[in-house]
This record gives sequence, structure tokens and C-alpha cells, in this order.
Amino acid sequence: MELIAILLKQIVIMFILMLIGLLLFKFKKITKDGSKELGNVLIYVIMPCVVINAYMTEFSMERFRGLALSFGLSALALALAMVISQLIFKKHPIENFGTAFSNAGFMGIPLVQAVLGTEAVFYVSAFVALLNLLQWTYGVFVITKDKKQISARKILTNPVLISMVVGIVLFVLPVEVPAVFTGTFSLIAGMNAPIAMISLGTYLAQTTARQMFTDKTAYASTLVRLIVIPAVTLLVLTPIPAQYMTLKLAILIVAATPVGSNVAIFAQIHNKNYTQAVKSVCLSTVCSIVTIPLLMAAAGYLWGI
Repeated sequence: MELIAILLKQIVIMFILMLIGLLLFKFKKITKDGSKELGNVLIYVIMPCVVINAYMTEFSMERFRGLALSFGLSALALALAMVISQLIFKKHPIENFGTAFSNAGFMGIPLVQAVLGTEAVFYVSAFVALLNLLQWTYGVFVITKDKKQISARKILTNPVLISMVVGIVLFVLPVEVPAVFTGTFSLIAGMNAPIAMISLGTYLAQTTARQMFTDKTAYASTLVRLIVIPAVTLLVLTPIPAQYMTLKLAILIVAATPVGSNVAIFAQIHNKNYTQAVKSVCLSTVCSIVTIPLLMAAAGYLWGI
């Protein structure tokens, strides 16, 4: 119950931050361009610092084994999400992309850190890195149906992938990072939840409650993203030994987060249905305040925690 209480508290904090973003947009203190620029800051500065900061910890074989396992389980969880999304939304590219890829980085990491601590972020960063890599490859193809849009340069210069490689090198090698850098990374990493949720609030401000709550397609993607995929992930993770409980919980939390805001960004870039993408992001985010705690309660029952 304590875990659920911490989770609920963090979700409420996130929704307050979203409300701030919504009000800033409504009162024209942040524009559409400003919202996009906030997204750039998140992708190119804050998220890389979150990943590097998580890996700046003392090396141990136990952590290394946990990291290897986290990559395997993350790949499995993401593969399940993509298969389920493809089966249900094959003819609907926005929903296919949105349900396959959760808001693991901007919403999942802050939740994991609040509930399980920085140690868990170390493991879950593998999920975020793989998710970003798949978004820029499989995800781009789902939205455009054009293989030419998949660029090796885009993959190799993906900021989260680069930061993960840098982080793993710092973790494995016996290098002591100067305090001025660790302090900077830690400070910027702390900006992830506030900036991400304020940015998401600006998306919420661009749709009305009527548009959001009366769209059947948005409900369908929300159902798959928040209930079907997390439930399957929960069952798949259940046989993993209890000694990896922190890792299991971390992956479950990020797999249970709502439709990732990147679907709106990608829809905008490739001239697809941006409005529909925003509806799915917003509706699933609002509904997640109920579904994530329920899922964690189910995990508590099945896993005996």
C-alpha cells in the first residue's frame, strides 16, 4: 500500500505540473513554437543527462547482470507492445505508433525515481534507449510507410542512444567524474519531470474536453496502451525471480505509462493527423491516474509485495 500511495502522490504532482503548462498555453505565455522548443530541450539536453546521471554509479557485477537482464526484458516488453499494436491498429498508423511506444522517458522515469529510487532509473534507462531507437526506425516506418525515411544517421545521432553509450562507458571504466560535472548532470536531470509535464500540459491545452472524451478511436488506443499491453507485460514479468523485484517493477511502470508525446511530434513532422495524436496522448494521460495504480496493485497481489 505504501508503494501505491507514493505512486498516487507522484501522479498528482505530475498533473499539477500539467495544469501549469495548460494555463501557460491558455494565457499565451507559451506558444505552439515554444512548446516545440521545450520538447527539443527535453530530447537533446534533459533526457541525455537523466540517462548519464543514472549510470554514474559504482560498478559491480550484480548491477552489470541486472543491466543485461534489463535490456533483455525491455526488448521483450517493447516487442510485445509493437506486436499487439500492429495486430489491433494495422490500418491506423497514429494509433499503432502511439500504443506501441509509451511515455517511458518523460513520465515513466520520474515515476520510477519517485517510487523506487535512482537505482531503478539505472535499469529502466535501457528501456528508454531501446524505445527511442525503435521510434526512429520501426516507428517512422509505421507512420510514413516509407523505408527511405529511416536514416542510419538519425539512429546513430539519437541523443538518448549516445547518452546511454557514454553512461555505460562511465559505469564500466574506473573513471572518477569531477564533482562539477556530476552536479551539473544531476541538476539538469532533476528538470525532467517538471519540464516534461509542463510541455504535456501545452498539448492538453490544444484540445477540448469534448473532443478528447468523445473520440472513440482515442478511447481504443487508450484501452490498449493502458490496460491490454501492461496486463500482458505483467504476466510475462511474473516468472522473473523475486531478487530482481526492483527491475520488474521499474519495467512494469514504464510499460504502463500513457501514449508517448512523441507520436504528436512525429505526426507533425510527417504531416499526419496531429490533432488525433494529441487526443490520444491527452486522453491516455488523464486516464493513467487510475490505471497505473490499479496495475501496481495487481502486481503487488501477484508478486507478493
